[in-house]
Amino acid sequence: MSDSPTRRLLITGGSGFVGSTIRAAAREGGFAGWSLTVAPPGLDLRDPVAVDAWLASERADGVLHLAAQGFVPRSFEAPQETFDINLGGTLNLLRALSATKFSGRFVYVSSGDVYGLVPDDALPVDENRAPEPRNPYAVSKVAAEQLVLMWHRTFGLDAVVVRPFNHIGPGQAPNFAVASFAAQIVAIERGAPAVLETGDIDTTRDFTDVRDVVRAYEAVLGAGVAGSTYVVASGHEYRMRTLIEMMCELVGVSVEIRQDPARMRPAEQRRMVASAALLKKHTGWEPRVPIRQTLNDVLIDARGRA
Repeated sequence: MSDSPTRRLLITGGSGFVGSTIRAAAREGGFAGWSLTVAPPGLDLRDPVAVDAWLASERADGVLHLAAQGFVPRSFEAPQETFDINLGGTLNLLRALSATKFSGRFVYVSSGDVYGLVPDDALPVDENRAPEPRNPYAVSKVAAEQLVLMWHRTFGLDAVVVRPFNHIGPGQAPNFAVASFAAQIVAIERGAPAVLETGDIDTTRDFTDVRDVVRAYEAVLGAGVAGSTYVVASGHEYRMRTLIEMMCELVGVSVEIRQDPARMRPAEQRRMVASAALLKKHTGWEPRVPIRQTLNDVLIDARGRA
């Protein structure tokens, strides 16, 4: 990559939760030496003519490819759409970049969901475990990973794949679990009945603060090894019940938790935790934001939305 202080980083899918966090990080001094350009909101990666036109008008020294159809239930309802966006869109992007003689770093954002059902004795998950996807979304991500790495092997693209696990933080939409519970706890703080209706909150997941996830993407842009795949995770597993209790403590409220049988969907994966040891080895990255700070910031965000 160029050492120019004005390297241009193109970001697809930059209008959402992670994209807004990236822009905030850049305003606060992150992504030093990069000038960020977010793909136009109306750009459809399924349209090769539109993708070609966009990239022909932009000089790129790096690409962070976030854009995807990322809703798992939707992938079952519309698998063709999911593959057209996640695989076909990635193909269109790679072909268009090749046409511009792109020689920078390409970071493909995949998902920890590619691993599928992982037995407890195989935890924590790392890059040595083979993907076993269990939904069309995860299959499309594995396929796109391999397409990107084929471009590296065959055409010499400087490419890196990242597999982030669950990330949370301020700015996340309230239809996600932690943000949803934060909104309800803030409502209780302001006088609503002190009852939380929940589903199964006793499974564990590996949650990383979104600001640390964004730092991981910045780290692999600068120091990741070309052709590598990296897990992005905190290395800690948390029960949602524990996170709810921590948020209640931070706010200073007591709540009654009522588990709604209608929401008690059986979870195949009872426990999940992953290891980002390879990412730390190659780039020095490790999570910095303590879980209590993350939850406090989510609560502050929820107050601002209420």
